[in-house]
Amino acid sequence: MDRDTKFIGESTAFLDAVERASRAATLNRPVLVIGERGTGKELIAERLHHLSPRWAGSLVTLNCAALPETLIEAELFGHEAGAFTGATKARAGRFEEADGGTLFLDELATLSSGAQERLLRAVEYGEVTRIGSSRAIRVDVRIVAATNEHLPALVEQGRFRADLLDRLSFEVVTLPPLRHREGDIPVLAEHFGRRMAAELDWPRFPGFGAKAMATLVGYEWPGNVRELRNVIERAVYRWTDLDRPIDAIEFDPFASPWRPQGAAAKPAMTAEPGPARPVAVVEEPEINDFKAACEAYERKLLEAALKRCRFNQRTTAAALSLTYDQLRHALRRHDLLERAS
Repeated sequence: MDRDTKFIGESTAFLDAVERASRAATLNRPVLVIGERGTGKELIAERLHHLSPRWAGSLVTLNCAALPETLIEAELFGHEAGAFTGATKARAGRFEEADGGTLFLDELATLSSGAQERLLRAVEYGEVTRIGSSRAIRVDVRIVAATNEHLPALVEQGRFRADLLDRLSFEVVTLPPLRHREGDIPVLAEHFGRRMAAELDWPRFPGFGAKAMATLVGYEWPGNVRELRNVIERAVYRWTDLDRPIDAIEFDPFASPWRPQGAAAKPAMTAEPGPARPVAVVEEPEINDFKAACEAYERKLLEAALKRCRFNQRTTAAALSLTYDQLRHALRRHDLLERAS
């Protein structure tokens, strides 16, 4: 897991979580890291290891969701030769590999009940037994575990062992989602943008325009920092005018007027004409100027289509079932030609 990692952010919620992790790092106790996907749980696990007295030991990682239930116990605790089909030779598990260091268990909530029971014994007694062996092996391992689930609720549902949760929750570090990290989005966007510009060998980074930054700040970011990084890097590498700030943001890389709808979404072909295609209706509680409302709605449709088609006028015309000249006329009427050029 060793890599160039940085904690970027200045919001109080984020800094409080980092500080809590830093204080817990010096103690030889298990820590749970809770947070939505993309909030940086792996970075916190690395911090807990590198700031601990175990920093010279190994930091071993296991994504519990990446392996089938039949293999997870063998990965954790190891196995002897012939223990099961395909086990041609003995293999040490992650606990043995992490002896003297830290074992990071990502996606902890996906562990099977059998693996939870064996993990409880390993945490409680400091020893593991390989599958196919009757000899216990002493290990000195610190557990750091991460999940995006609320584990107490899983305990109530019978999906997670209460005694295991008690053993692992000496300290719980809950990472705030990006939408609640006030002021951090512009800082992160600038960081990822500059890094991408350097990767592209740009002579300078033009920054982001006011409209682009407002769009970034107003987005909910369900994928958190990981999603933000992808969006920023994509916006930078697609931008071609280095004399102007970046002002085009696309959240969905799959957005396209030709995106396949899938078999389930395709209408069945019949000899009889189908019902007329429904027309989108905008609900307004009160309209005092019908003409102005229609013009505002038309402008909104044009702006959305331009953005979806990355301001390519011919693509936009096709997406709206207009000719190129019809689209140009509509853009000129709404003073949008300059933005679409």
